[in-house]
This record gives sequence, structure tokens and C-alpha cells, in this order.
Amino acid sequence: MLTYILFAIGFIFLIKGADLLVDGSSAIAKKLKISDIIIGLTIVAFGTSMPEFVVNLFASGSGSTEIAIGNVLGSNIANILLILGISAIIYPLATKRTTSLREIPFSLLASIVLAFLVGDVFIDGAISATLTRTDGLILLSFFIIFLYYTFVVARSSRNLAENDSSKSDVKSMKLGKAIGYIILGLIGLVLGGEWIVNGATKIAEAFNLSQSLIALTIIAVGTSLPELATSAIAAYKKNSDIAIGNVVGSNIFNIFWVLGFSSVVRPLPFNSNSIIDIIVLILSGLLLFIFMFIGKKHTIERWQGLLMLLLYMVYIIVIISIK
Repeated sequence: MLTYILFAIGFIFLIKGADLLVDGSSAIAKKLKISDIIIGLTIVAFGTSMPEFVVNLFASGSGSTEIAIGNVLGSNIANILLILGISAIIYPLATKRTTSLREIPFSLLASIVLAFLVGDVFIDGAISATLTRTDGLILLSFFIIFLYYTFVVARSSRNLAENDSSKSDVKSMKLGKAIGYIILGLIGLVLGGEWIVNGATKIAEAFNLSQSLIALTIIAVGTSLPELATSAIAAYKKNSDIAIGNVVGSNIFNIFWVLGFSSVVRPLPFNSNSIIDIIVLILSGLLLFIFMFIGKKHTIERWQGLLMLLLYMVYIIVIISIK
């Protein structure tokens, strides 16, 4: 019983820990006079992916590779279909043309690259598929390219960010308090991540469920709660760029950074069911890209958000029946 209680509390620790880490890190970055755009593209984007990262770190280290894989795939699918779906229903999400033509395709590319790396069975006729340490280094290389891209964008926008500093959402706080936030955030992430992985393993064993199913559903949605809260509130405030950019950036981080680092820690074997999830992820990303050019350009309309939400419900029903 204690394991299940800690499993539930773990999500609270995980999410609050990520929140404190972002606030503390952003405050220090602001004191160092780092521009808000760089803070947003790096610290905040990394912070919203920290729950997935910490869960995967514990899962990889303990050999629970199904949790590590399912967590990322499930989170990314939920980010697109569930979170953007709900956000678009709250308020239509309009974004910049550059996001439609650069960041969203880059997110789709991440899913396609992952499919190629684990496509050993279908491409080479191998008996099994594994995301090896070499594959992980390839993913991390793409992550470095993405970071370089964000810094180029940040540098080109730096003057605008400095002139518009009055609109900054970064909290100001004393150095000691900021460091305290970072320490508390890290403690929350570590404890929360360990409790979630242990609880998921116990639940799978107790109810004779696969770790993959638990990771794709409960853990995936749980670790995506920071993105859900951020995007839903941004949509309510009619700040569509944050709502979409938060999801797209998180999906890129999850595959190139989280899954890349996890597979370097321990090679991750893929089963055939996981290939299905990758296909669903690619189709979800493709649907998001197509929606940018259907109806009102560069906008996810309410009916499109409703369709995405319905597709996510269908996906959950299907994976529960086959896993």
C-alpha cells in the first residue's frame, strides 16, 4: 500500500520539483543578465522535460526499459493529441509561420529519426530492435544541433527581448533563495522519479499489466502535466505561441535529449508494440503539421482540437486492448 501512496505522491514531488528548479535557475540566469528568450528556449524548455528525464534515468538505471521507452513515446503523443487538443478547444491556437515551417517539422523529424534508429527488424531483418548507445549518441548530436538553432534564434531576438524586459515572467529573488529552490527542486525530482518507477513496476506486477502500458498511459500523462498546465493556461490567456511552442519544444527535448541520454546509460530494447507507438507518434506529428495549412493557416482551430482529443481517446482504448 505504501508503494502505491508514494507512486501518487511522486507525481506531486516530480512536477513541483521541476517548477522550483525552473524558477530558481531562471532567477539566477536573470541576475546574470541572460536574455529572457534564452531562458525560455533553454531553462524553461528543459525544465518541462525534467519529469520525463528523471523517470527515464531511474528506469534505465534499474533496467525497466519498457518504462523508459513508453514514458517518452506516451508523453509525446499526449503532448500533441491531448494537450494541444484541450488547449485548442479552450482557444484557437495561432502561431508564427516560422514555427509551422521550422519547429513543428523538426519535431516530426525527431520521431522519424527515432523510427529509423529502432527499425532494425524492418530495415535490416534483425531478430530484435534496440536503441543502442551509438543510437543514443546520434540522438544527442541532433539535440546539440537543436540547441545551436535555439541560440541562433535567441541571439537574433536578443535586442527585442532586452527592450521588452518589462513583460518578463521570470521571478526576481535573492541568490540564496534561488539556490534553495534549485536544491529543493532536485530533491523533489529525485524522490518523485524513484517513487514513480518503483510504483509503476509494482502496479504492473500486481495487475499483470505490461510496464509499457503503465508508462504509455499513467506515467506519460503524469509527466506531461507541466506541459498541460502551461499550454492550457497560455491558451486561456490567448498566448498561442507559448501553448504550441511549449509542446513542440518538449517533444524535441524528450526524444533527442531524454531518450538519447537514457539509451547511453543503458541500451533500450524495443518490442514490436513500441514500433506501433512510434508510428502513432509520427502520424500525430504529421497531423499537427497538416493542420497548420488546413482552414485558417498556421492555426489549430477548435474543431481540429476536438478531433485530436477524440483521436487520443481512440489511441488509449486501442493500446489498452492490445497491451
